[in-house]
Amino acid sequence: MSDAQLILEDDPAAHVRRLTLNRPEKRNALSNGLRAQLFDAMRRADLDDDVSVIIIRGAGTCWSAGYDLNQDPSEELPRHAALKNGFWARHLVDGWMEMWDYATPIIGQVHGFCLAGGSELAAACDLVYVAEDAVIGYPPVRLISPPDMTWQPWLLGMRRAMEAMLTGDAMSGTEAAEWGYANAAYPIEELEARVLEKAERIALIPPDLLALNKRTVHRAMEAMGIRNGIRMTTEMQSLGSATKASQAYTSTLRDGLTKALDARDAQFGDYRTAVKHDD
Repeated sequence: MSDAQLILEDDPAAHVRRLTLNRPEKRNALSNGLRAQLFDAMRRADLDDDVSVIIIRGAGTCWSAGYDLNQDPSEELPRHAALKNGFWARHLVDGWMEMWDYATPIIGQVHGFCLAGGSELAAACDLVYVAEDAVIGYPPVRLISPPDMTWQPWLLGMRRAMEAMLTGDAMSGTEAAEWGYANAAYPIEELEARVLEKAERIALIPPDLLALNKRTVHRAMEAMGIRNGIRMTTEMQSLGSATKASQAYTSTLRDGLTKALDARDAQFGDYRTAVKHDD
């Protein structure tokens, strides 16, 4: 496991723990090492009686562009997973649901790209506040597979979820707030202050009551089937990865990640192909 400090921790206000994804040179790609450090930090915060709220944000230009497709093979998975068919999506969803089961509320502070696995991390947060110009989407549905964590039907509703799944198109931060993915969208220069303001307001509630209030919402959602529904769709991800289209595209990654991603999105004219990039 890498010794790099992939998660930065600070306490910007009383009873508020802030965790910063710290791979800005990789657009905060969610490597095994980063996710291991993130879960270690969240667990410590959840066990700290002086922490009432956790904020997660990304360093640099974005929240996270997704899972690390150039994963260092020396980094072990951050949680137990028998390496059988479908293990990847199942072990990821186990992690995101662990976040739901913490007693401490978690706020996602999202700016820039929030793509693929990055959108799953944000979806696992209890509250999400975004920059108005954030770019939030799941482009892997175009050539790899359905999502590992299929949050779309639950947060967007059937029609918008269907459009997102059939096109891989992104939504802006403003749209994300209008459509139910996020609580609110702010100009990027206001985002951090507004998130901290909300965290401090939440921290006024006694922690034991906060835990019950958080659990009440999750239990209601579970009664409607969200946990079983998301777990079932991990099998769809596994099937998607076995398709000829997915295998053919995955083989192109060996020729260069940037080239493969640009080839995927160029015909749509979005994501990386819509902006200038240096790598």
